[in-house]
Amino acid sequence: MQVARMQTDRVLIIGGGIAALYAALALAPRPVLIIAPEPLGHGASSAWAQGGVAAAMGPGDRPSDHLADTIRAGAGLVDAAVAARITAEAAEHVARLSDLGAPFDRDLHGNYLLSREAAHGAARVVRVGGDRAGQAIMATLIRAVQAAPHIQLQTALSVTGLIVEAGQVVGVEVEGDGTGEIRGPAVLFAGGGAAGLYAVTTNPNRIRGQMLGMAARAGALIRDAEFVQFHPTAIDIGEDPAPLATEALRGEGAVLINAMGTRFMPALAPEAELAPRDIVARGVFAEWQAGRRPMLDARALGAQIASHFPTVHAACQRAGIDPAQEPIPVTAAAHYHMGGIAVSADGRCSLPGLWVAGEAACTGLHGGNRLASNGLLEALVTGRAAGLDIAAAMPTGAAPEAKVALAGTAPVADPAKVARLRGLMTTHVGVIREETGLRAALAGLADLEPDAPPALANMLAAARMIATAALLRRESRGAHCRSDFPGELPPKPSHLTLADALALKEPA
Repeated sequence: MQVARMQTDRVLIIGGGIAALYAALALAPRPVLIIAPEPLGHGASSAWAQGGVAAAMGPGDRPSDHLADTIRAGAGLVDAAVAARITAEAAEHVARLSDLGAPFDRDLHGNYLLSREAAHGAARVVRVGGDRAGQAIMATLIRAVQAAPHIQLQTALSVTGLIVEAGQVVGVEVEGDGTGEIRGPAVLFAGGGAAGLYAVTTNPNRIRGQMLGMAARAGALIRDAEFVQFHPTAIDIGEDPAPLATEALRGEGAVLINAMGTRFMPALAPEAELAPRDIVARGVFAEWQAGRRPMLDARALGAQIASHFPTVHAACQRAGIDPAQEPIPVTAAAHYHMGGIAVSADGRCSLPGLWVAGEAACTGLHGGNRLASNGLLEALVTGRAAGLDIAAAMPTGAAPEAKVALAGTAPVADPAKVARLRGLMTTHVGVIREETGLRAALAGLADLEPDAPPALANMLAAARMIATAALLRRESRGAHCRSDFPGELPPKPSHLTLADALALKEPA
């Protein structure tokens, strides 16, 4: 197998989603090398985001209101200072994207059309084509990146590890049609979350906690890893990943019913279908567990579904469902990781030389339960903040194009072992957890760890961080529900290293 080593003066950005591209643009004119396993626009969670960007831009709405809703949804773990900064900047980033050409929905007077989503006190989600925000924003950023002379793209290359020397991150290990190293002045991880570690997920198949796993294996501090958000309305038609029925449908009046046609959310929360996602997800999961198939009834929207929510309509059509005439079967699916690599406001993590942005990072914005459409917002704010922070320490001169000798298909993890890993996570570390199951998950992960190649080792490390943090948090809070510990303790973020997690391999 070919082995290649190279040094570049370009900042290394790992990932191809919104946080990665926005950071690359912020670094101008400093030279950048973006490394992604697939062509831009393919395989990134950002492109699949349906809701939009949360921003207080409607009449009477204020960033302080957005902040209050964020804190309320976050179950006591939101970093208020971080959330205040991000919600205050939201409108600025919507305007910046508009200037780049993002086709946000507007009325005849040019005002943004805003949707209301769960746990928001007002309509404040800026959208595109009803449910195509992520795809449209990605297309806008891709055009800008491709036109930017300071950015070099390298696709068909997978990053499998960090190179750490004397406590400093100095580059990355890569695999294509061979293995190698790429060293640069700074590394930014912006490669997505960890929900793909679950057998039922809305995330692209390629994104399975690799950023978290690589950072953990290098010794980085991980924060709030136990908080995985389960989206309550993944469309239950047997696809992997599961298509998503955007929360905006419920904002427009769709309701959740069971196989008997009975609404079940009004009995669980005063906000009913617009309660925070953790509450709705547990409601959907309980109906599924009881054998009363949960469904999203959007029939009242009629023909609007096809015109306003084309992505949802297309998914239903693939399964032979007409959502204007019949309810949509749904299930709770792993959707977003609120936890991640612990970072400061400028994206710096505990490993010098490594910055992290987007879903791979944990800034404290989401706390124990992400407020709808705050994910794209965080990707924009943290991506730009990390890019600007790296830029402050970088010379502005040009750098030659990096000659990357490796290209082609990297080895993939054993599908049977990946399936076993995903099954362990869904069965034991899912919507509802308890100690026996969590310890069974950790034992199963340990069985898979010996001689695991990098592609699998990174997934296993990420899964171990999530399961261990879930075992250690002996309470129910936000998206973390322990059937054996239903009460709450005083709120406290969790911080964990992989060494801490490995110390819990043996049952107590």
